[in-house]
Amino acid sequence: MKKQILALIAVSALTVSATSMAGGNAAAGKARAAACSGCHGPSGVSIAPIYPNLKGQKEAYIVKQLKAFKSGTRKDPTMNAMAKPLSDADIANLAAHFSSLK
Repeated sequence: MKKQILALIAVSALTVSATSMAGGNAAAGKARAAACSGCHGPSGVSIAPIYPNLKGQKEAYIVKQLKAFKSGTRKDPTMNAMAKPLSDADIANLAAHFSSLK
């Protein structure tokens, strides 16, 4: 019983954490996404096999990855440089935009 309660608490904490990372403005993200289109494609579908597609990606995942690139905990010279100037609002907006593409 204790293990079930602890598991429920852990899942609840993860859900709250993921939800708090989301919630951006997709229209504002679309305007900001022009800088992303060179690698990730204008519609969020990459034209090169080495770059990931962002179209339809989960919003919380995009937020998490951009924050990791910004902080340097995830390493990629191009993405670290691209994410560095992004505000939390920019990140949320970009995530909302790309996750809204179907």
